[in-house]
Amino acid sequence: MNASVISIDGKVNRQTSMPKAFSEVVRPDIIKRAVLAENALSVQPQGHYLLAGMQTSASYHGRMYTWRSGRRTGRAQRPREHLGGGRQGKVKKIPSAVKGRRAHPHHVEKNLTEQMNKREYQKAIMSAIAATASDYVDTKFIDKAKLPIVVSNEIESISKAKDFMAALKAIGLDKYIDESHESKRRASNNKRVSARSRYKRSVLLVLGPGEKKAEKAARNLPGVDVCTSEEIRASLLAPGGNPGRITIWSENAILALDESSKKWSLR
Repeated sequence: MNASVISIDGKVNRQTSMPKAFSEVVRPDIIKRAVLAENALSVQPQGHYLLAGMQTSASYHGRMYTWRSGRRTGRAQRPREHLGGGRQGKVKKIPSAVKGRRAHPHHVEKNLTEQMNKREYQKAIMSAIAATASDYVDTKFIDKAKLPIVVSNEIESISKAKDFMAALKAIGLDKYIDESHESKRRASNNKRVSARSRYKRSVLLVLGPGEKKAEKAARNLPGVDVCTSEEIRASLLAPGGNPGRITIWSENAILALDESSKKWSLR
C-alpha cells in the first residue's frame, strides 16, 4: 500500500510505502475491547478502613435485656457509648449515626481491571490504524483518495500553534478543528444522534519517536491530540471505541511504526 506525502504547504511531494498495519482487517469488536480495557485501568481502586466507625465502646444488648439496653428510658434502643457510672452516650456504629460505619462500603478485594492478551491488544491497535485509512473515516471535509494522511517531517519542527493551524489549513483539515468547537447535541428520546458524529470531531497527530517541538505547539489547540508512534493507544485512534478518527502521520512515525509496534502494551 502506497500513500502520498504532503508538505506543510499542502503540496504532494512523493509516494511512500505504508507499514503492514494499514493492510489489517478492521475489527470494531477487538478495538472496542481494547478501549474498554484501557478505560478500566484508569479507574482508581477504592476501599475502606475495615474498622471505620466501629472503634467505639458502643454496643447493642438487644430488646430482651433491661441492663444498658435503653429500655423504659424513653430513648430509641440503639448501640450507645458506655460512659462512667452506667450512663449511656451518643449513638454510634450504625450507618444512621453520626460518624458511624458506611452502609455499603467499597470492597477492597473487588477487581475492576479488564485483562487483554498483549498480542490481541497489538492486533486491536493495528486494526484501529487500518481504520484511519478506510471507509470508517468521516470524509466530510476531505477527499477519501487522500487517506491515509502522511505529512513530511517538517511538521515535527513546528513550534508555534498558529503555524500548526496554518499547516492544517493548507492540508485541508482546519474545518475539522472548527467543527470540534461547535456545541454538540445530546441524544435524547426524540433527537437521535449517532455515536459516530459525537466522537469524530477532532484530529490526532502521530509523530516519530522522541521529543518533538510540534507536540507542544499542537497540544494547546482544542480538538487536537498528539502522541508519538510508541505512545499510540486504542482510545486515541478510536475514541469511545468508534474507529476511523482523522489521523495525521509524520514520515518518521510511518518509518518507525513497525518497530514501535513491539512496545505497545496495555500496561
